[in-house]
Amino acid sequence: MPNYPDAAYCEIAPDWVCEVPSPSTRRIDPNEKRTIYAREGVAHLWFVDPDAQILEAFELRKGQWVLLATLCDDAPVSLPPFDAITFPLDALWA
Repeated sequence: MPNYPDAAYCEIAPDWVCEVPSPSTRRIDPNEKRTIYAREGVAHLWFVDPDAQILEAFELRKGQWVLLATLCDDAPVSLPPFDAITFPLDALWA
């Protein structure tokens, strides 16, 4: 059985975060959360929008977000930190 921390939060930032926008916070989330994730040292950030069928992938470099790719439709996805595999983007909408 796994040993889970006895806390309401984690103190270690993940290497990767994937955000799916909600209709009510669609305009606010990307900018505000990017700032928080950068401050906390998250290395990779993906924004996946199922309505627009778009994936935007960012990498944190020297404290700044760098856009790695904007993919849509059935484009092949092979992006850090999962660049060892490739899958079609439209697999996320199925």
